[in-house]
Parts: sequence; C-alpha cells; structure tokens
Amino acid sequence: MNTVNFAPVYPEIFLVIATSAILLIDMFLKDSKRNITYALALVTLLVCIALNASDYGKPTVYTFNNMFVSDAMSNFLKVCSYIAMGVTLIYSRQYATERGMLGGALGGEFYVLALFSLLGQMVMISGNNFLIIYLGVELMSLATYALVALRRGNAVSTEAAMKYFILGALSSGFLLYGMSMLYGATGSLDLTEVAKATASGSVNKTVLVFGLVFVVSGLAFKLGVVPFHMWVPDVYQGAPTAVTLLLGGAPKLAGFAICIRLLVEGLFPLAIDWQQMLTVLAVLSMAVGNITAIVQTNLKRMLAYSTIGQMGFMLLGMLAGVVNGNVASAANAYSSAMFYSVAYVLTTLGTFGLIMLLARAGFEAESIDDFKGLNQRSPLFALIMLILMFSLTGIPPTVGFYAKLAVLQAVLSTGQVWLAVVSVLLSLIGAFYYLRVVKVMYFDEPVDNSKIEVPGDMRITLTANGLAVLALGILPGPLMALCATAMVRTLSS
Repeated sequence: MNTVNFAPVYPEIFLVIATSAILLIDMFLKDSKRNITYALALVTLLVCIALNASDYGKPTVYTFNNMFVSDAMSNFLKVCSYIAMGVTLIYSRQYATERGMLGGALGGEFYVLALFSLLGQMVMISGNNFLIIYLGVELMSLATYALVALRRGNAVSTEAAMKYFILGALSSGFLLYGMSMLYGATGSLDLTEVAKATASGSVNKTVLVFGLVFVVSGLAFKLGVVPFHMWVPDVYQGAPTAVTLLLGGAPKLAGFAICIRLLVEGLFPLAIDWQQMLTVLAVLSMAVGNITAIVQTNLKRMLAYSTIGQMGFMLLGMLAGVVNGNVASAANAYSSAMFYSVAYVLTTLGTFGLIMLLARAGFEAESIDDFKGLNQRSPLFALIMLILMFSLTGIPPTVGFYAKLAVLQAVLSTGQVWLAVVSVLLSLIGAFYYLRVVKVMYFDEPVDNSKIEVPGDMRITLTANGLAVLALGILPGPLMALCATAMVRTLSS
C-alpha cells in the first residue's frame, strides 16, 4: 500500500484551512471589526513563512505520486510570495477601507480572495504534473478575476475584469491545449516522465514542438509579454490599485516558477526550440513595453507597460541556459532570472504602495502629475519613490541595477552580444519615463498641499521596503547566493 507524505504540503494545508476559517469568522464581524480579518490574514502568512522556512535546507521531496514537489526553489519562492502578499495587504488596508471594499455586502472578501489566489500560486510553484500546475493556475486566476471586479459599482473596474476574464480564459485554453498535445506525444502528465520521453528521441518531434508553441503562448499570457500583453495595461489601470498591486506582485514569482517547471524540468531537451521563442518574446516585450510607456500620463498604465518590458528582461535569463547543447551555464542563467524576478517584485510593491499612500477617498493618485512636488510634502516618501524608480531603471546602487547586471552577464556568457546590446539600449529608453517621475517630485510645484495621512504599519513597511531595495543593491551577495543555491539544488534533484 502506497503511503502519502503530507509533510511537504503542510503550508498549503494550513493555508486552505486558515483561509476557510477566516471566511467563516468574517461572516460574523461588523464593519468596525474588520481589522480582525486583516490581523488573522497576516498571522496566517507568518505561520506559512515559518513552515516553509523550516523546510529550506531539507532534501527534495516528491509526494502524491510525484505530482507535488518540495525543493529549494519552491521553498524560497513561497517564502518570498508570502512576504509579498503580506506587504500587499498592509499597503492595501486603508485604500480598500476608504473605497468600501472591506465593508457592507463585500465583508472581508478582499483578504479571503487574496489568500486563495496565494494558495493557487503555491500549487503552481510546487506542481510537478501538468494537471496540478493547471489547477494552480486556475485557482489563482479565478480569485484574481473576482478581485478585479470587487468594486461592482465601478464601470471601469467591471470592464477591466471582463477583459481580464476573457483573455485569461483564452490563455488557459492555450496552456491546456499545449499540455494535452505533450501528453498525447509522451503518454504522461508527470514532468519527470515527460523529460525522459522527450530526451529518448522516440517521440514525434513535430507534435512536441506544436504542443510547446501553445505552452509558451499560455505562459506568455500569464507573464504579460508581447504579443500576449493586451490585457495588462487595461487591467492595471482599471482594477482598484490594491488589486493591481496584488496582480503585479507575488503572481510574477509563480509565473517564473511554472516557466522553470514546464520548460526547464519538463521540456529541457527542447531548450533550443523554446529559447528561440523566448528570444523573440523578450525583444518584442522590451521594445513595445519601454517605447509605449513613454507616452503614458497615467502612472498605473505606465507601470503596466513597464511590467511588460521588465518581464521581457527576465526572459533573457531564461533563454541563456543552453548554448550549443552545453548546459554548463544553466544554473547561473536561471538563478539570475530568479534574482531579477524577486528584485522586480520587491520594487513593484513599494511603487504601488506609494500610489495608494497618496490616494484618498474619492481621489486616485494615478496621474504622474499627482506626484508633483512630493518632496515638499514628504521628503521621506519622495526619497523612497526615487530609490524605487532608480531600481526599475537599473541605476546603482539599487537592487535593480544588480538584477539587470546578473541577467546581462548570463546573456553575454552565451556569446549573444547583440542581444545584450539591444537590451541595454531598450533599457535606456525606459530611463526616460522612470526619471520623469523623479523630476516632477523634486522640481515641480505641488498641485495638492494637503497633509499625507499614513497608518503606522504602512509607514514602517514602506520605509523598510525602500531600505531593502537600497540595501540589497549595496549588498546583493546574500540574495544572489540564496537564488543560486536554490536553483543549483533544484536542478540537481
């Protein structure tokens, strides 16, 4: 009789039980007591961090008939995702309260849906089977569809939710169809068995590549890279800023994880094929994202196009793993992409946190002009925004600089100098719109002189966020080492 090892899934089990309990408890709370739901959500995340952190140094474990894996990469990315979700909830509390997203008929659904989307991300990160990964994607997606539409009386949010749902369903169809083609070719849903069948050379290459095209297209939709980026600007702008932050934070880590699971662990023998596809996606994303962002006046929409460009840059690390059949640089390339993903999420959290900081009831601080004269109103928050914009641009000594440097080194090690040059030139274009935000904060007169009211937990977290972006730029070694160790141990297991 086969026994199932439940230890690797304790964090997921705890998360689903705790989230269900929070949902029930919240039903009996008055609007004035909604902080209890908030506190319970943060406690849940802290327990999950402890559970996953305790597993970090342990050997790789497969359970549920190899459908679920607990390895160094999954434990590291899960801890990062818990932290990102916790920061998102802290930044979002006042914003969501002022817009009625935590009261009345909605109750604490914002927190519950956020935790359920996180559960989907956990399943995606540890999935070692096509169906498990797909179930994780759908669990995360369904929760985020509902979150985008949470302000039911807001026509812009409803429109954004409709676009997100339709294009999200299309991307899921692409992903599922590609998986079905790979299953038909290899006869297995298990990523390890798929890799063995693909490496054997006995599988119809045409069917494999056909399935691979659909899988890469589905992943491109989830990451929001060109030409599958259509939903990103409209959803980022139309969704409540709290939800935009939730979409732009932790899910990016899960998106990176399923790229590793599907492309590297499952389809590594086809690396030459999918690396060529990623090269096209990366260059197009950096070009379209950075050039289009220049003309945006809405800050959320500008950051949406920035995300497209940033995800294109992350893909550079993914396509630098195999060079002429040589896999010696694989671990370095993929760990560089992981470092870039973590650095980007950390910076994005602070950026949208500051947008919500300046927003107030009846006013969305979405325009770049809303940041005019911020240095005169609050030198501290202007400095934090400056650090974040420098990081997104890739200016030292911020973590964004070293993230870009690590990825470029991985690309140069493959001999693709032209790709590195194109990436740097397109990043220089991006510097214009990031530094424009710095310019209006420090050199323009404020259009609003009202006092900035900041809850204590948000002030502390935002300050820590800005300092982390700076500190990890000055001392990037520990985070780089964590990413490298996690990737080496994962690829060797």
